[in-house]
Amino acid sequence: MKFIDETMIMVKAGNGGNGCLSFRREKYIPFGGPDGGDGGKGGSILLKAKKGSEYTS
Repeated sequence: MKFIDETMIMVKAGNGGNGCLSFRREKYIPFGGPDGGDGGKGGSILLKAKKGSEYTS
């Protein structure tokens, strides 16, 4: 039986996107100005290891 003490994992999260281009529209404010979003900060990567698990390829 082989044991793995160390391994390398390469992952990449998202970048959040380009956001949204929109303008504020209300009944009494015809030219309200911009109100779009910035796209956020991107995704997270969660990694969970389980002690004693066996990996077979």
